[in-house]
Amino acid sequence: MISFLPIGGGNEIGANSYYLNFNGNGIILDCGIHPQKTGLESLPNFDLLRDKSVDHCIISHAHQDHIGALPFLVKKFPYVKIITTPQTRALAELTLHNSVSILKKEIEETDFEFYSHDEVDLLIKMIDYKEYKNEFELNSFHQSVNAKVNCTFYDAGHILGSAGILLENNDYKIFYTGDINLTAQTLLSAANLPETKIDTLILETTYGATDSSLLLDWNSESLRFAKEANKILNQGGSILIPVFSLGKMQEMLATIWQLMQKRKLTTVDIYTGGLGTKVNRAYDYNRFVVNRVDSDFELNTIPQKDYYEISNPEEFFKHPCIVLASSGMMIKGTSSFVFAKSWLKQKDSAIFTVGYMDTNTPGYVIANSERGDKVQLTDFDELAEVKCEIKNFKFSAHARREDLLKIVDKLKPDNVILTHGDEEALDWIGSSILKKYKSIKVKIALVGKELDFL
Repeated sequence: MISFLPIGGGNEIGANSYYLNFNGNGIILDCGIHPQKTGLESLPNFDLLRDKSVDHCIISHAHQDHIGALPFLVKKFPYVKIITTPQTRALAELTLHNSVSILKKEIEETDFEFYSHDEVDLLIKMIDYKEYKNEFELNSFHQSVNAKVNCTFYDAGHILGSAGILLENNDYKIFYTGDINLTAQTLLSAANLPETKIDTLILETTYGATDSSLLLDWNSESLRFAKEANKILNQGGSILIPVFSLGKMQEMLATIWQLMQKRKLTTVDIYTGGLGTKVNRAYDYNRFVVNRVDSDFELNTIPQKDYYEISNPEEFFKHPCIVLASSGMMIKGTSSFVFAKSWLKQKDSAIFTVGYMDTNTPGYVIANSERGDKVQLTDFDELAEVKCEIKNFKFSAHARREDLLKIVDKLKPDNVILTHGDEEALDWIGSSILKKYKSIKVKIALVGKELDFL
């Protein structure tokens, strides 16, 4: 018997975590936190696993909504075996240490047990790693022959180290896409998929609700970006680009630099900082062992200034510049949130968004505003007039909805479980699959709702 139980995520983007049981072998796929929630509410519901065996936790990639709850899982299940790619293991060390200080600032609950830097160090030592396309066994503590699972990682093309996860048990195959991208970015190449039929596909749906005609390919979007950026820079303004420290920072930095080198974008100072600069080094170090568009290109060759050395944000407006600052959704308290308050006052400058914005974030408020609007970034902020230019770009590290259907077409699953999307995204992907493939059964992952196979 194989069963599937979402303990986090499911029909939303955040706290992604899914439990699979193969004849007693308990495997958790991802263990993330919800970026818009705090305390216990941000975690997967580990209580759903109270009476279940937990043998392994397989991590698809190092974004916080897929790995951030791992320290809490280990406290509840100290003997769990954690496995990921070597790149994700290295990035997890950076991101989890970074989250220690963030959590302590954000959470005031007395009953919420923090984890420490020392605990992160111990956790990282626990994490085993396997290379892409290198099959390995996941053996249950119960030592049942029917419980043995073979696992293989496939490059997901999302961020450095990201992996789709193939699980095989007694000829039954399950493929979990994690976050997947079937088109090349500036640095990373497109995803690889298994060359075999899949019985059950666990499929992300992030851009399921987005009309793909609104999503240009990376190169075309880069040219559109350059055209709009030149208008701002040539009139003496500066541009703030909120980015995730992991993935989007590296891809946008490389994109901007290449545009400057090709003389398609006005050359100005580029500011980066914080965790993103450490992640840059990981991208450079691993450039020959992952699928790269150009393995010889190094991020550390790009001239960059540290925005943490700027004490007064007004300094950014003395000369035209581009600032790449986290977080990507301008979460309260982050550098991009603080900078945005200064940018909103500048009529000659601009904020350029470059990716997905959750509806309950300051980034969403700004992305959906225009010059002259009055916006309130948080419940505790006063109304502020938008004086700067607001431009939205879609540099996606997720598969387009048509590409998601291509995954279904290639893997030919009997069952599809939809995850990691809002209601509209889940509906579009689900209905499209049912229309095109009459024999496929489609389910939506709902936290606490268990599904059985075989």
